[in-house]
Amino acid sequence: MSRLTTREEALKYGLTFKEVYQDTPFHDENWVLVRCKKNRKAFLWTYQYQGQMRINVKVRPEWRDFWRDTYASVIPGYHQNKEHWNTVILDGSIPDEEVKRMIAESYDLVCL
Repeated sequence: MSRLTTREEALKYGLTFKEVYQDTPFHDENWVLVRCKKNRKAFLWTYQYQGQMRINVKVRPEWRDFWRDTYASVIPGYHQNKEHWNTVILDGSIPDEEVKRMIAESYDLVCL
């Protein structure tokens, strides 16, 4: 079974949503975001940290702890409000469909 483990795979999926664009706002190629066109807010953050590819996604508060408790590679959002954002370490331990579900939920919360 394949796993969503690279920045390219995460960005490719994030860019399938309507009215979004890719951005590197910090003049640092390590941080690549996918933003909503209508409000310019990011719903998908991608970056490498401590040798691991990671993404930050917004989550509903009632799902935040479920994801963190279910997968060791889901932790409080790095450089984000930890009440509303999770960091997902793309180490292959989470099925692709679950990672995609988290990205889609983030899109819904930030863009719709």
